[in-house]
Amino acid sequence: MQPQNKYKRILLKLSGEALMGDKEFGVDTGVINSIAREIKEVYDRGVEVAVVIGGGNIFRGVSASAKGMDRAQADYVGMLATVINALMLQDALEKNSVFTRVISAIEMKELAEPYIRRRAVRHLEKGRVIIFAAGTGNPYFTTDTAASLRAMEINAEVIMKGTKVDGVYDRDPMKDKDAKRYESLKFIDVLKDSLKVMDATAISLCMDNNLPIIVFSIKEAGNLVRVVSGEKIGTLVS
Repeated sequence: MQPQNKYKRILLKLSGEALMGDKEFGVDTGVINSIAREIKEVYDRGVEVAVVIGGGNIFRGVSASAKGMDRAQADYVGMLATVINALMLQDALEKNSVFTRVISAIEMKELAEPYIRRRAVRHLEKGRVIIFAAGTGNPYFTTDTAASLRAMEINAEVIMKGTKVDGVYDRDPMKDKDAKRYESLKFIDVLKDSLKVMDATAISLCMDNNLPIIVFSIKEAGNLVRVVSGEKIGTLVS
């Protein structure tokens, strides 16, 4: 008998930083393999999974533009960093017998498929995990915005944001041990209080289209399955 899932189709947003583990730069292969096993577990339960991956572990366009690099150019370099992460995640998933497709917003046909909405949805229906790379394909938009946009285009029921911390806090929990974790939040409060969930464009898109976001720790084994099963972990933004 198939285990009970609260969600049938999800979009998992992974930051580049989540792939670093304890490193200061790049990808920790142990971490990426552990994330692949988490995805495999929900994939085996019959959940349709799409992933949007960031590139901040390799290159951050905003930081580079603050140091004098042209912002649009810096963002394009950041998009290429997401492609590196996507290909590494694809490799880790396929070693776990998960069928995947990398879909890039910037055409690079030797490495990834171009983004075509109907084809992406068909891959999900056929039981493939899709990994969206290169953000929206446009500078000035973050991978958070790409996650909101793609989630709505493929009719995902929820965005699950896997991070290094176990939810949304009123202050940075890494710096302040008295920081308070929220169990649930309204979109408008996230915007009003400038809480670090996703950027304002991404939050506004989700609010306008009533798409919930669950922020949880991807570091703890089994958390993705718990969220998919409907357990109350992390922070629900709705």
